[in-house]
Amino acid sequence: MFIPCDRGGGSAAPDFKGFTLLMPAVSVGNVGQLAIDLVISTLDMTKVGYFYTDCLVPMVGNNPYATAEENSTELSINAEVYSLPSKKLVVLQIRSPFIKNKYRPFCETLLSWVKSSKCARVVLLSSSHAYQRDDEQLLGTPLRYLLTPDLEKAVGGHMQELNWKEMEKVAAYPGISDTDKVLHIPGGGITKLLFSESCSKGIQMAVLLKFCSEGDNIPDAFVLVNYLNEWLQLIKSEVSNPSSQWKIPSSWRLLFGNGLPPALF
Repeated sequence: MFIPCDRGGGSAAPDFKGFTLLMPAVSVGNVGQLAIDLVISTLDMTKVGYFYTDCLVPMVGNNPYATAEENSTELSINAEVYSLPSKKLVVLQIRSPFIKNKYRPFCETLLSWVKSSKCARVVLLSSSHAYQRDDEQLLGTPLRYLLTPDLEKAVGGHMQELNWKEMEKVAAYPGISDTDKVLHIPGGGITKLLFSESCSKGIQMAVLLKFCSEGDNIPDAFVLVNYLNEWLQLIKSEVSNPSSQWKIPSSWRLLFGNGLPPALF
């Protein structure tokens, strides 16, 4: 459940009515989480609370978005909530893996919060194993999207204008029958379950994902966040080099060391 930050002033819990909830799936390459880091850092979003759950591995660390020595010792935990009211955007960042058999309880708790907070829609950033694509998925862009029926009515036409490619369904029994098609997102973590539950509960959800492999997934994160920005227009992007507009979090220096080009800092 959502726990607001105690700012010491007795202020009321933040109002997320009509907001877009942006969150990652803990999926292959941690691409969604890295993309969320770029959004929070670039938009300088304010931490407004925590998402308390026993479904994630407990963890604590220093402020991943520290900008000075004064705020570098602030603590962060496994699931935190950031907000930017001017863009009606709320972000849930997840920083640790799920505990075994805890996918469903987490999805139920999360979607209950989405309904109670009256968020307008949910955007899930995810990834899937590139090596498990079928022949059709090997063609064209490595980016895909999914929309629940309720969101399809609202933005489906816009996705077509953007020339985005919807995630294909694959044969349930490859080599035996090609008529039975199912949604298959290998390496996608909670993606398929959360999307299916949102469909059944009438929640407006979009999944944006990239096919990738484990390794240095920084380039994948930039591709995914630029894909998101094509739709939501979170920042004004330069056509020549849209990735240069995103601000790298200070924590990436510690995580990736010299693996990041100096130009990114």
